[in-house]
Amino acid sequence: MLFEDKTQPPRKRAEDLLARLTLREKVGQVNQRLFGFAIYSRKGEDLELVQEFRDEVERYGGLGLLYGLYRADPWSQKDFENGLHGLWMKRAYNQVQRYVVEHSGELPFPFKRWQIQKVWRGERPQEGRFREFVQADIDVVGEGTLPEHYEVELPLVMVGALEELRQYGLPKATVHANNRKLSEGFYRGLGLTDIEGVLREIDKLDKVGADEVVRLLVTTCGASEDQARACLELAGITAADGGELIDRFNGLCEIHHIDMDGEDYAMAKEGLDTLTMIVDEAAHIRPGSVIADLKIARGLDYYTGSVYETFLDGADSLGSICSGGRYDNLASQGNRTYPGVGLSIGLSRLVSYMLHSAGATASRVSPACVLVAVWNEENRGDSNAIARALRARGIAADVAPTAAKLGKQIKYADKLGIPYVWFPNEDPTNDGPDEVKNIVTGEQVGADAQSWEPDTVYAQQTVAVAGSARS
Repeated sequence: MLFEDKTQPPRKRAEDLLARLTLREKVGQVNQRLFGFAIYSRKGEDLELVQEFRDEVERYGGLGLLYGLYRADPWSQKDFENGLHGLWMKRAYNQVQRYVVEHSGELPFPFKRWQIQKVWRGERPQEGRFREFVQADIDVVGEGTLPEHYEVELPLVMVGALEELRQYGLPKATVHANNRKLSEGFYRGLGLTDIEGVLREIDKLDKVGADEVVRLLVTTCGASEDQARACLELAGITAADGGELIDRFNGLCEIHHIDMDGEDYAMAKEGLDTLTMIVDEAAHIRPGSVIADLKIARGLDYYTGSVYETFLDGADSLGSICSGGRYDNLASQGNRTYPGVGLSIGLSRLVSYMLHSAGATASRVSPACVLVAVWNEENRGDSNAIARALRARGIAADVAPTAAKLGKQIKYADKLGIPYVWFPNEDPTNDGPDEVKNIVTGEQVGADAQSWEPDTVYAQQTVAVAGSARS
């Protein structure tokens, strides 16, 4: 599907599309080629289909490809119209759930999948927040059990994908991790019982501030002032290594007289051990990429263990650009269960940041590097044949829309940023060669569509950041 925002000028639309395509390429490459994740689609479209469709669109000079094939779904319209926050996320996991259950006899477990597609959310539009946006998902689903080491691997996959975008102006990304069992055990040790309510209010901490969260905990969750303040003290703990995390958490438990031999602390320690493992293992593999941050709550109720949010250095107002967690109750089939770990990157949010804050710009409007001129409409078939020959060799080509004067056709190519204009042999009775002109340098040479190669300096559509260009 081609995607154009008609409200933006052509060059800005091109920059947006190229940035989206760049993100899709980098995220997809890291997920699939480096970590062995397979593309997932409910209707079975595979990576080759999406890749071929994208390549075909580009060869014809199209403006871009949305990541995946859009499928109309009445759920999407209903959810959007009702403006229900979080409903899309549940629906997304329901799709994975259904797919896993339906194909459980065929899938190799653990099942690793990635997908990039449009999603919808009941959202008040603002900078970096959209009602309709593109999201990249990765999940690992196990059968019966799922080893904890995937709770380290998945956030590192996403950090790896985001690192690929540093060359396009994206700041360093850091994953902030917590564990639901740690939080729940601590809250229960304080004597609180409305755990989901407490998590929802703590999740609002960055948005509404500490005093308002205390008020909400007291008025909606039945907490005393002391219990509410203790919850904020837990939320204030961050650590870059496991030893520091253990010391600070145990010290807080002692301050608030939580019984370290009781069931509540045992639950909290289970989460603490997992979180310690995540922080230490991540530090060994990619230092500084994952830290413990006990205010991360993720208000959605299907998370059961580790939870993650990801922030860019110097972009606090953008909020988390990659979030997720562990869900042990993803799906069940009789006595068989399918626990999983999943994270999502908000690609549209990243594109918005790259264009408006990081200063990313596109080198040209069209991905085509050659415009084939048309002498007259009677000979348009010859121009189309040349374009087909170029596309068959992987050279993106477009054909002039009308048989206007050559000056107008060249001006049309220049307006789209297409660097080459191809002139077919004007006299079909003459065996002379075609010619191709680089309208940037003015050089014009004889050319054959079966062997000509463009100069890669001019042929590649690129993203430029602060004076540098990346293809």
